[in-house]
Amino acid sequence: MVTLLTRASRIALDLVFPPQCAICRRHGAMLCAECVARMPPADGARCEQCWSASRTSPCADCHATLLAFESVRSAFVFDGGAREAVHRFKYQGLHALAEPMAELMLERVEVAKIDLIVPVPLHRRRERARGYNQAALLARALATHSGARCDAAAARIRATAPLSATTRRAERLEIVRGAFQAFPQRVENRRILLVDDVITTGATLDSCAQSLLDAGARSVRCVTWARTD
Repeated sequence: MVTLLTRASRIALDLVFPPQCAICRRHGAMLCAECVARMPPADGARCEQCWSASRTSPCADCHATLLAFESVRSAFVFDGGAREAVHRFKYQGLHALAEPMAELMLERVEVAKIDLIVPVPLHRRRERARGYNQAALLARALATHSGARCDAAAARIRATAPLSATTRRAERLEIVRGAFQAFPQRVENRRILLVDDVITTGATLDSCAQSLLDAGARSVRCVTWARTD
């Protein structure tokens, strides 16, 4: 959990450098309550496995293709302020967004039955170019606020073509097949919470989850900040 020393340090910093909302620029918080209230929640009728908007569960895609992870939950639909937060966090280097984003993500997932939080890794060339892995920042913030342990227990061993070239799950699954490798000594017999910023079809999460299961993980559930509908 967040320590008293950490809280005290943040309060001191906030007095000197008041936080500013990444969406509306209002002072007071990195994500103000008004902007969060306007973000579209990923709720309503959804597939219990991939969390896509669906009147049936499993949805047609999950019925046709068995995914490696047990389930995924997302806090928001990837639109409006939720999309803008991702862009500022992921592409503009606003690392401080990891904490408020993680707190909102925690409302969607049960961490009591988790042994380890694992971020979806970037390929080393992509991470070197960007300077950081946004999923790792979220995973560490989730660990801080939940008390669970975080470990970068998987690596991306193969660079892949951009998934934006297609929205079909089967094609995306093929693109990322075998792209990850997990470390058995770090995941064996553990219940994993796999973390990423956005889910579209679930192909990336599926491939990474499969590597964790192949390395001996007991189970894999996933959480993301947003879900593309």
